[in-house]
Amino acid sequence: MKRRLFLKAGTVGLASAVSGMSGLLSWSSRAYAATINQTFFITDGMLPLADGSTAYFKGFSSSAGGLDVPAQSLIVQEGDTVNITLVNTLNTDHSFVIDGVIDSGTINGGDTRTVSFTADQAGSYLFYDKLNAPYNRVIGLHGGFAIMPQGSSDELYSGSPTFKKQLFWVLNEVDPAWNVRMQNDNSPNTAFKPRYFTMNGLSARPPGSPNYTDPDVNAFYDPRTKLSGSIGDRTLIRCLNVGMCSHSLHWHANHLEYLTSNGQIRNDIWLKDIIGVDNNMGQFDAIYPFEPPPDAYPSVTKGKYVMHLHDEMTQTAGGGLYQFGAATNIDFK
Repeated sequence: MKRRLFLKAGTVGLASAVSGMSGLLSWSSRAYAATINQTFFITDGMLPLADGSTAYFKGFSSSAGGLDVPAQSLIVQEGDTVNITLVNTLNTDHSFVIDGVIDSGTINGGDTRTVSFTADQAGSYLFYDKLNAPYNRVIGLHGGFAIMPQGSSDELYSGSPTFKKQLFWVLNEVDPAWNVRMQNDNSPNTAFKPRYFTMNGLSARPPGSPNYTDPDVNAFYDPRTKLSGSIGDRTLIRCLNVGMCSHSLHWHANHLEYLTSNGQIRNDIWLKDIIGVDNNMGQFDAIYPFEPPPDAYPSVTKGKYVMHLHDEMTQTAGGGLYQFGAATNIDFK
């Protein structure tokens, strides 16, 4: 079972931005504005869930024959011109939106459209399909987009605390009944009932479970998701919640520097080990500092810890499979 299910042969979209399908996002600042070109193919297909069942999804994919849920994340720099080409391979209408930045309008089934904009405000953004809301977004048409401050490789915004690494955490839930309705080109007709909980499209798997160490199925080992570093490897987490449920994230070993909430820079940078995120496109940015755990005695600099959600339902899959929910590793190397 793989994170990305390839359905048929296709061509890969060209990207000049930094993309984040393979793991940690790297970035080198530039003294100039660039033109960034990215192609997304709107595709669909079946993907595996934590208990071995499958469900129908749609995605902004990197190839016409693939299915990426979420889409590969992108990083650009303030001042860049961004050209994004959307190829709708399906027979249903879709759109591409970054709130306050760009709205493609309706892209009819089988059509192609290119949207262009200037990246003018550093921060973390969600791109998504706003049509047939919220169903198209929740079914998988979403991804993370970041704008770095001009000339900076280690700040969220000009003057922010600095970091060495950065990750997107895209949270979502799955109600299989909704996915079945969408597969048949029908809007869901029942109240949302979350049964699976994901980070970057994957759920966690406890030790001893099948394929436990496989990064393509286990969020504990997914390089896009797990926190891994040595002392001082300060890591920015850009958390986007595309799902229908609000959540409370809890980190072990360190408190985080809580920088933004729902796109707004916080007046005070609180140190928090629990941060809440609103449903329906809530977000926050925070830095995990990778400091020696303050309560450990004797002092330690290496070890494995966990990040999990404090809302109890998120620890399950399929309504009862415990420890197959939304969680990931924190690995002090």
